[in-house]
Amino acid sequence: MRIGVLGTGNMAEALAAHWVRAGHNVVVGGRDVRKAERLATRLGGSAKPAGLRAAAEFGQVVLAALPFGVGASVARELRAPLHGKVLIDCSNPIGPGFQLLTQSGLSAARQLAAAAPGTHVVKAFNLCHEDVWRMSPPVFDGRPLAVPVCGDDETALALVHQLVRHAGCEPVAGGGLERAGLLEATAALFIGLWVGEGADAQAIAPPLAYAAGPRDVEPGVA
Repeated sequence: MRIGVLGTGNMAEALAAHWVRAGHNVVVGGRDVRKAERLATRLGGSAKPAGLRAAAEFGQVVLAALPFGVGASVARELRAPLHGKVLIDCSNPIGPGFQLLTQSGLSAARQLAAAAPGTHVVKAFNLCHEDVWRMSPPVFDGRPLAVPVCGDDETALALVHQLVRHAGCEPVAGGGLERAGLLEATAALFIGLWVGEGADAQAIAPPLAYAAGPRDVEPGVA
């Protein structure tokens, strides 16, 4: 698969590393091509550096590894080369006090879609710190990390599910792009619990067998 990466930061490096190892052709794009060159060198393999537009033109799938507030403006600037492409949004619109910055409007993912009409935006990879994505693979207690994925186009979703698996994780169907805001709100809640409170956010959910209550579960069976 041809993958364009918009951005040269931590998320760009963490995710692209998995895809280079999986044998995909990756072009790293940045406004500062020297940073793109340094990242491509660290990634090795097929990775090559370029500017943002060249990365967008190259990719069958394009990762927008950009901060909230930057992503939409870059997508608007690159709307022509992004047309018809799959655009993965991994950003989190979270501000001081772990507050969601999109409470009164569109989610970050839908802002990208509005900025680049004709692009198939998919929300994924936003719930974990970049160091989790650097794990090879992200497996906990023998279970691969599950990655919720939201989008409207079935072909785009299938490609992103493949890339989730190539990062050593398991994709979870999260619904259409209208549900991306729920993923972003979940990230705000979890980060607030993890970082703000030092709480184990994973412990707030019961096992799947108990999700609808324990009435259908045999005594002593978890």
